[in-house]
Amino acid sequence: MKSLIYSTFREGYGPDQVRKTMTVGELIALLEDYDEDTPVYLSFDNGYTYGGSPTFFNSKGS
Repeated sequence: MKSLIYSTFREGYGPDQVRKTMTVGELIALLEDYDEDTPVYLSFDNGYTYGGSPTFFNSKGS
């Protein structure tokens, strides 16, 4: 099965330390060409470590 690997990095200890992040619209545009059952993995450390998230978003905004 194909998967989506989203390369990212740690930039700070809180949201106020992140210089730029994508918007919901940008995220939707990124995902619209993928099948809804495609597993999503997060890649850290230039592909050295990986993670996943069963609950990807915190809707409370914190």
